[in-house]
Amino acid sequence: MKYGNFDLSNAKGLVLAHSARLPDGRLPKGHVLSRDDIRRLSDAGVSSVTAVRLDDGDMLEDAAAQAVAASIAPDNLNFSEASTGRVNIYAKVDGLFVASREVVDCVNRIDPAITLACLADHVPVRAGDMVATVKIIPLAVQGVKVAEAAALLKQSVAFEVKAYQPRAVTLVATELPSLKTSVMDRTARLLERRLSQSGSRLKKEIRIPHAMEDLAEVLQQVAGSETHEPAMIIVFGASAVADVDDVIPAAIRAAGGHVEQVGMPVDPGNLLVLGWIGDIPVLGAPGCARSPKENGFDWVLNRLMAGEHPSSFDITGMGVGGLLMEIPTRPLPREAAKPDKPTVTVGALMLAAGQARRMGKDGPHKLLSEFDGLPLVRRTAQMLLASQASRVVAVTGHRRQDINAALAGLNIELAFNADFASGMASSLVSGFSLPALAGLDGILVMLADMPAITTEHVDSLIAAFRDAGGGVVVRSVSDGKRGNPIIIPRAAYPAILRLDGDVGARAIIESSGLPVVDVDIGPAAHLDVDTPEAVTAAGGILRG
Repeated sequence: MKYGNFDLSNAKGLVLAHSARLPDGRLPKGHVLSRDDIRRLSDAGVSSVTAVRLDDGDMLEDAAAQAVAASIAPDNLNFSEASTGRVNIYAKVDGLFVASREVVDCVNRIDPAITLACLADHVPVRAGDMVATVKIIPLAVQGVKVAEAAALLKQSVAFEVKAYQPRAVTLVATELPSLKTSVMDRTARLLERRLSQSGSRLKKEIRIPHAMEDLAEVLQQVAGSETHEPAMIIVFGASAVADVDDVIPAAIRAAGGHVEQVGMPVDPGNLLVLGWIGDIPVLGAPGCARSPKENGFDWVLNRLMAGEHPSSFDITGMGVGGLLMEIPTRPLPREAAKPDKPTVTVGALMLAAGQARRMGKDGPHKLLSEFDGLPLVRRTAQMLLASQASRVVAVTGHRRQDINAALAGLNIELAFNADFASGMASSLVSGFSLPALAGLDGILVMLADMPAITTEHVDSLIAAFRDAGGGVVVRSVSDGKRGNPIIIPRAAYPAILRLDGDVGARAIIESSGLPVVDVDIGPAAHLDVDTPEAVTAAGGILRG
């Protein structure tokens, strides 16, 4: 392949390196020039083009990306069509994304033109999540290199999504006088939420004294009982494990099982125990598993739910990346707790710049529709102003003057997105660039067309963000399905500022590696009003 500037007289079959504008349209980057294209360019006064001339055996970017992606085993994966040299790959099911760094690295070292990027190893994913992408960097690449990458991917597993295998879980909680019943009740409720992510269920809870003999007897009974579905036993001890012969590991052995591992190099999560009684895993939960925050318990639980049998070797290999975000209620490792911890600050960014295309050509503007006697955009802004958000910013664009008039008199900052027609990314960049928000620990992103969202919903999201110390993504959900609004932490701001096109923050959330806290706010998380029918169905009156 030869890249350069070519005279039109010798341009047939060249591939454009940059798009070319014509009076009657444009020729996109990557377009293969025909005689008719050359005539149109010449008529427009163009004498030369920047392009590439293919050598024998070269493959165009889309064909190359498609060939590489087609060599990946499709189990539990969906693939996009190739476009601009890229094929995106998505999870087809809820499960655990498992990747081989060795294989992915080998693919990426075949030729700089061929790239394969994916999520980190052993990350939980939901159906529809993007897990990997194939991208061909130049406009074309040598076919022999594509064939080499394809052969490697056919004979090796670069990555896969292991579907969750639901289990019936028995919770065994040991008791001491010092452990409050309310703590045990919250532990059971939180465990149920954790299990629901894999489709598993909490079959029953058993509470017994914190004694090896009592625990061993219960473990024997549970493991020996008949079951028609895969089982698991999770033990929450009233006292932390202090030794390989402490209550939980000793009880597993006394019940006829074996202990695979006591302790793990993940903090929080150090004091985990994993054992087996027959084919039933017994997981001794560390104390941090009483918190919803990600910890080592989640790492091992997810592997078990995906059908893996983590060994002592696997667990002791979790140290790199094993220093997780701190639980706010306990001191930092080897440091005293700081009594005067500053308040976690959260601002609100209301997106009100869209063109509302689904309302029909020359139709009413959805944000000017009236709900409870107010334009929806004003009603949403007032709701945010009544919340715990420290400040509120609205990004406007389409019909700016009308939206500004609807917001007149409110104590909010307005930011105009002149590039609103390009899509949501430009509005996010406009808002996240503002000094009023850029210095805060988190930004709640609120779509202005969600009439069911209340101040209580917003405050519950902000409370979850603060409880987690401000270093997490907080996401609204309903029945486990993602929705809006969301809170983006400061660590993700640079990635937001690099967004382009009609995309939101979802891909960044899924690829950032940041912990995600889901807050169920009910059906309001999914109710937006994009059409006239949706406005009236939600109780609004069409205006504007």
